[in-house]
Amino acid sequence: MRHLVLALCVIGSTGSFAVAQTNRPLSPRGQAAAQVGGVWDTSGQFPTYRDGKWLEIDYGRPIRRGRTNLFGRGADYGTALLADTPIWRAGANKSTTLTTEVPLIVGGTRVEAGEYTLFIDLAEAGWTFVVSSFAAKANPQEEQGLWGSDGYETSKDVARAPMVFGKPPARVEQLTWFFADVSDEGGTIVVMWDDTLASVPFTVAR
Repeated sequence: MRHLVLALCVIGSTGSFAVAQTNRPLSPRGQAAAQVGGVWDTSGQFPTYRDGKWLEIDYGRPIRRGRTNLFGRGADYGTALLADTPIWRAGANKSTTLTTEVPLIVGGTRVEAGEYTLFIDLAEAGWTFVVSSFAAKANPQEEQGLWGSDGYETSKDVARAPMVFGKPPARVEQLTWFFADVSDEGGTIVVMWDDTLASVPFTVAR
């Protein structure tokens, strides 16, 4: 216990202490994942899910840190989050990506298996979920692809779909993507932050 206290605290002449700072990024990476199309094998000692196909979203997770009215209002709606880019990356740093091992239907459009970038077109009246064929840069110095949403163009949109607004159960401190109501037929992709939740349905293409 003594070693733990010494590692965490710097003792000052007044007896006060400060928690040591770490090198964590301001917006850590996050991942949401689901599987479809597999089967539970109960023939062995322990049930095992086999042959499922993965759906994954990788994204940066900005933190609210006491800010209010994150999305703005009126003519200023979304401008703080866009930061002079044409569309919201719905994350932080590296572009948000969707990787799917099965083809999906989003907004009536077929999205083939593969890796895509995800964006949200912000409007106070409603959001639009965007699947893009732009590649995501691993770092800002790479020549090809996007870092965040800087340089985004609609010409590479694969699918666009209106999102449904909702309310999270409590004020969400850190931006969160997740999958909900998942079955072999499809499910819902959800993003929430602060007092806002938005979702879009998808189906597994046959």
